[in-house]
Amino acid sequence: MLRKIYLSKLGYVVSIILHVIALGHKPFMVYGFYNKKQKCFKKHTRISSSAKLINKKKLDIGNHVWIGHYSVIDCIGGVTIGEGVNISSHCVIYSHSSHDAIRLLGKKFITIPAEKRDGYVLKPVSIGSFTFIGTSSIILPGARIGTGCIIGAGSLINKEIPDFAIAIGNPAKIVGDTRKRDKENFADLINHDCYYTHYNS
Repeated sequence: MLRKIYLSKLGYVVSIILHVIALGHKPFMVYGFYNKKQKCFKKHTRISSSAKLINKKKLDIGNHVWIGHYSVIDCIGGVTIGEGVNISSHCVIYSHSSHDAIRLLGKKFITIPAEKRDGYVLKPVSIGSFTFIGTSSIILPGARIGTGCIIGAGSLINKEIPDFAIAIGNPAKIVGDTRKRDKENFADLINHDCYYTHYNS
């Protein structure tokens, strides 16, 4: 019943109520996200009430995205998350880093605007559509992950991962191809009207 109400025109009101409840409640999934970059509402995107999104105005997020509990997404340098991306719990995405600037600037660090700090890193991060990010993964500034990828739990991504890659480890290494995996393991189950490559062809 609640799902039918949410998918009706009352969905916007339901989303606002859920966001207010999320401020003081144990973690739960909140339906709906207003994409400030695209100036539109992503009705089927679900983000945990415990997830922390820093600088939402620089977050370009698609529809049907799922972001799990206690994840942190730092959008200061810009983050793009494609349609259907699934980000597990306890993941971290960084688009900035002060690992050099804090030493170079010492006590003056806090008094200088971020974009003018010596050694300060601001690099956008992008995740392609229908990619899965495993629990406790870390994605660093400048990382680019392609479409239809699987990133194994606990992986560290600090470079470009091509479309359809299966990548695991710290730092992550490519160990397979999701298209091959799907054909080998799920050939009888693939409905080509639903399969993610149908949307990207």
